[in-house]
Amino acid sequence: MQLATADVSYRIAPAPEDPALTRAVTGTDQTGAPVDLNVVEERPLTIYLNAREIVTAMTIGDHPRYLGLGFLLNQGMLKRSDRVTRVDYDEEVETVVVRTERQTNHEEKLAKKTRTSGCAVGTVFGDMMEGLEGLELPDTPVRTSDLYHLSHVINRTPSLYLAAGAIHGTVLCRGNQPLIYMEDVGRHNAVDKVAGWMFSENEAADDKILYTTGRLTSEMVIKTALMGIPTLVSRSGFTAWGVEIARQVGLTLIGRMKGQRFVCLSGEHRLVRDADPAAQPDELRHSGRKGAA
Repeated sequence: MQLATADVSYRIAPAPEDPALTRAVTGTDQTGAPVDLNVVEERPLTIYLNAREIVTAMTIGDHPRYLGLGFLLNQGMLKRSDRVTRVDYDEEVETVVVRTERQTNHEEKLAKKTRTSGCAVGTVFGDMMEGLEGLELPDTPVRTSDLYHLSHVINRTPSLYLAAGAIHGTVLCRGNQPLIYMEDVGRHNAVDKVAGWMFSENEAADDKILYTTGRLTSEMVIKTALMGIPTLVSRSGFTAWGVEIARQVGLTLIGRMKGQRFVCLSGEHRLVRDADPAAQPDELRHSGRKGAA
């Protein structure tokens, strides 16, 4: 279903007005005056792969099937070639079960795990670099005019981030068109939802851009590369390991994307500089935001 937001039509858009995603609370400000706020909900979601419990993630509760699928894919516990027979979600017990035809190697993956800097789930099973060796990303050109347009549209899209804060967003884009916009309390959850949607819809990755509000960490870079997406963009900053891995795999990595400004630390060869930065509005803040992230 196409959802119109501003001058763009998303295939999946944020739902800041969904009462299930936020809760009204009352507090006091620095002067002692009463303050009413909407705060983001957190709910546990337990993910199973066939009969095996894998992990319990804290999430806002939307798109649980995409989150379950994407988490298993991005941890290497599902292969892109796997045939998923069913994805069952039980709202009452907050559980999603992904069922496959073949027997998976999840026991081996569970035996070895690394804690990373991510919020919410934040755990990578197995070797973090597994699957990157020999990976070649497509050299799809990235026009700076498209990047400026995406930044302008995404930052003005009604979202939980603008309504309540304390949340991350990830947007799958093609050219200057945002396609799906996922949000969650953990940036990795938002990316996993995108991965689950792409798998479900058999969506190609070679012509896509992934835009995130979160930091460009090693795990964000690894997940984007393993999804086959050649360009990762954020309005936030970088970690050194994230930059190093992006350069190793040839990922175009762009951060600090605000108004006229951005910094590219990897994959410069894809950039087509077809827009004058001085002609772009210099927006250093997100207007309309009511809460703190």
